[in-house]
Amino acid sequence: MTKLPATSDIYISFFMFTTNLQPDNLDYRRIVVAHIKKLQRFGYSGFEFPIAPGLPENYAQDLENYTNLRHYLDSEGLENVKISTNVGATRTFDPSSNYPEQRQEALEYLKSRVDITAALGGEIMMGPIVIPYGVFPTTDFNEPIWSDELQEHLKVRYANAQPILDKLGEYAEIKKVKLAIEPITHWETPGPNKLSQLIEFLKGVKSKQVGVVIDSAHEILDGEGPEIFKTQVEYLAQQGRLHYVQVSPPDRGALHTSWLPWKSFLTPIVKVYDGPIAVEIFNAIPAFTNSLRLTRRKFWIPDEDPPNQYPNAYDIADEAIKVTRKELKKIGSK
Repeated sequence: MTKLPATSDIYISFFMFTTNLQPDNLDYRRIVVAHIKKLQRFGYSGFEFPIAPGLPENYAQDLENYTNLRHYLDSEGLENVKISTNVGATRTFDPSSNYPEQRQEALEYLKSRVDITAALGGEIMMGPIVIPYGVFPTTDFNEPIWSDELQEHLKVRYANAQPILDKLGEYAEIKKVKLAIEPITHWETPGPNKLSQLIEFLKGVKSKQVGVVIDSAHEILDGEGPEIFKTQVEYLAQQGRLHYVQVSPPDRGALHTSWLPWKSFLTPIVKVYDGPIAVEIFNAIPAFTNSLRLTRRKFWIPDEDPPNQYPNAYDIADEAIKVTRKELKKIGSK
């Protein structure tokens, strides 16, 4: 596979602005379009859309709303804009549940999100879709479970989820959507936290439509070092399961001033991967301030927040794509 050029597709996550695109809200559709057109000027060719949780009775309406959002983007001259989606399992829709009925409901929920991804023209649905994000298990007495006990607990949960993810992969293949599971650092979610854990999980999932997203923030915090990372990337590529890549700093803030080991992270990836690279920045919007304990200032959003002397969201996005291209160019020139 040829090396990823510095001009390859670079996406940006809408976590810079929101966790809910409000696809049925015409006023917010206009805001989404304004953000996309501004970010396109910096060179972004794709956008990672967070898809809000929903309820079974609303799945058909959700699909219609996101379909209408895609039509609206097209009508605004954005028919060439590429989309990926960010979806998570939830406490209610948990494919790892010990209850068969709940696992089946989780499968139907995740299928509905595959449908939305396809309706948006997306080819990748990524996120924590095995264990619900941020839901740490407890004993029957509400005591937290950690360490060895947690890992034994997760073995059962992973075994529960494997056949569900396999069925989801079969469905996603029909819809031409790849599923990229995200290993997320231990202080955000109970598991999987490491690529090695996710690789082991995938051994029990036949569908190669189910693969991995590698996020630099989580790899820096919970990864097993650059040498093991190289072998993991190579293995995932050989298995046809390296579906998506995100560059994000450990604090999920400004990318261009972060402590990110670009060379160690990108070098093994560009040798085997030619898909999009997404910039993921969690702005200090209300949805994230408590859950991520954000102490840094918000990157104020033009036309939404009063201007101030600090960097705004567009400034940070512009610097992020510049540094990403610069680092890709460095690697590609060697």
